[in-house]
Amino acid sequence: MSDGPIRVLWLVKGLGPGGAEQLLLLSAQVADRTRFTHRLIFVRPDKTHLVADFEAAGLVPELLPAHRVRDLRAALAQADVVHAHSPVLASEARLLSLTLPRAQRPVLISTEHNEWTSHRRPTRALNALTSPLDAHRWAVSEQVRDTTWATHRRRYEVLIHGIDPQALVVPDGTRERLRRELAVADDEVLVLTVANLRANKDYPNLMRAAQLALPRAPRLRFVAVGQGPLADEMAARHAELGLGDRFWLAGYRRDIPELMAAADVFALASAHEGLPVAVMEAFAAGLPVVATRVGGIPGQVRDGVDGLLVPRRDAQALAAAFVTIAGDDAGRSAMGAAARDSAGRYDIRVTMARQETMYRRLAGRSRAQGTGDD
Repeated sequence: MSDGPIRVLWLVKGLGPGGAEQLLLLSAQVADRTRFTHRLIFVRPDKTHLVADFEAAGLVPELLPAHRVRDLRAALAQADVVHAHSPVLASEARLLSLTLPRAQRPVLISTEHNEWTSHRRPTRALNALTSPLDAHRWAVSEQVRDTTWATHRRRYEVLIHGIDPQALVVPDGTRERLRRELAVADDEVLVLTVANLRANKDYPNLMRAAQLALPRAPRLRFVAVGQGPLADEMAARHAELGLGDRFWLAGYRRDIPELMAAADVFALASAHEGLPVAVMEAFAAGLPVVATRVGGIPGQVRDGVDGLLVPRRDAQALAAAFVTIAGDDAGRSAMGAAARDSAGRYDIRVTMARQETMYRRLAGRSRAQGTGDD
């Protein structure tokens, strides 16, 4: 272990626009650079959307080669603390750490960002079998923790992550300008979704619900922001359902704060979730949330107070929620105000303070043990 600033290595699968990656970027932006040095390694060459953002935050990400065992092992040996944000990478780091001399082994920490049921069985098994090598484990919500194996559950600490509310502040007039650009009328109710085009986000459920809701609530309009492996399939489903310009698949966009300012409702139709960053951002923007009752969402959204919750994979119930919220202007406004009030619970600086306290405590203990061994 070094005697200077604590050397922290973050491991993440890719740097696409997903929730875990966004949380890591927010962490980088507020990290204590006086007590810690940071290194960020990722392994997906096709997921580089946020590389420039990390560089702007003062942290240059490193892409590991496809045959990464030797390079990852060397990176572990140069770190005091390794914090993994992917179950596969966490498992690899744990096993590789055992091949290092004891004096070179870093402290291992992991964060579970998603329900275990969303992972493949081999991933769950390897994660569970190697996780006892961690010095500490976090889960982003109680619901995520509760999906872990019962024998492991008590060792997880729930750490609610957060956002930087200031990053969501937009100039006056943004709402009006963007609604004009999107050709959304003043009396229309714009529903925004921000979610990657992946199976767990259940876009077929969302689009089917929109198809059911639109005849009953013609004021509704939908905009879905996201990219991913199911882009072509979802475009075909969109055409099959005849949604036309009432439901716009917008692809990847960087102007999320502006879109939230233009929207009236935020929606997620997910089949599985961790703790969605987009819901925190929607709250900060004063948007009521219509979402499925999965993962950490019920811990964020209070049904009937700052949003409406429905069962997963129930397009009829989701459509009914859209119709209800579109037809109740006063209720929608009240929910939006309650959502904005709730946003104060989510502050990335609080999260990072807790993480850095743990880094210092565990690294300090490891250094003391290393001195004793000598």
